Amino acid sequence: MSRWLLPALLIAALIGAWQLAASTGALADVLGLEPFLVPSPSEIATALWENRSLLAENAWVTLQEVLLGICCALVAGLGFALAMHLSDTVRRAAYPLLVGTQAVPIVAVAPILIVWLGFGIGPKLAVVALICFFPITVNTLDGLRSVDPEAIKMMRTLDATRWQILRRVEAPTALPYVFSGAKIAVAVAMIAAVFGEWVASEAGLGHMILQDNARLEMARVFAAVAVLAAMAIALFGLFALAERRVVTWR
Repeated sequence: MSRWLLPALLIAALIGAWQLAASTGALADVLGLEPFLVPSPSEIATALWENRSLLAENAWVTLQEVLLGICCALVAGLGFALAMHLSDTVRRAAYPLLVGTQAVPIVAVAPILIVWLGFGIGPKLAVVALICFFPITVNTLDGLRSVDPEAIKMMRTLDATRWQILRRVEAPTALPYVFSGAKIAVAVAMIAAVFGEWVASEAGLGHMILQDNARLEMARVFAAVAVLAAMAIALFGLFALAERRVVTWR
């Protein structure tokens, strides 16, 4: 109860202050905007309820992109981290390139992916996977390299093979790092999906936000953002729960 009470009270206080400032027009005056451009929490809640079917349809599209993109990033990231761990040559050659990829803005890459992969779900998956690939790979590699050297020596004295050392010592040690990378990836995956939908999409919460922003439907824009935040928090919680269930020795 103590873990949730203080955050709940803080959120309630912020929402109350927002409601008061928006309903009195003070927030619009401070920002120098028309009052209809600064919706109150009650107006956003009304938009959530009245547009629940539309929001649910677009949320499902975005959720599919996020889940499939994270799965692709997990497969590629775990495989790439394992290859760099097992081969010093691969690590020395590929790690600088891996870091260098983060200097390329994903917003600039997304239009190229649209040209290459078309206007289907492929470009959005690629954008999400590219964003999530880096934290998963780096955290997994750090976990594989954080094994106690004495544990490796003990396994070698027992005539353990390289595969046995990896399976019994290195993989369990790296597992918490894998979950940490996955939780970071989940937090940014929604942002990546929205970027992809902004570039080219006919559905999804990112597409909905772009269209409603052009129509100045600000309450519905905030409602879509609230749904995105709720989805990200739910996925983060699922990964945290899976970590507690799987990594029982921590």
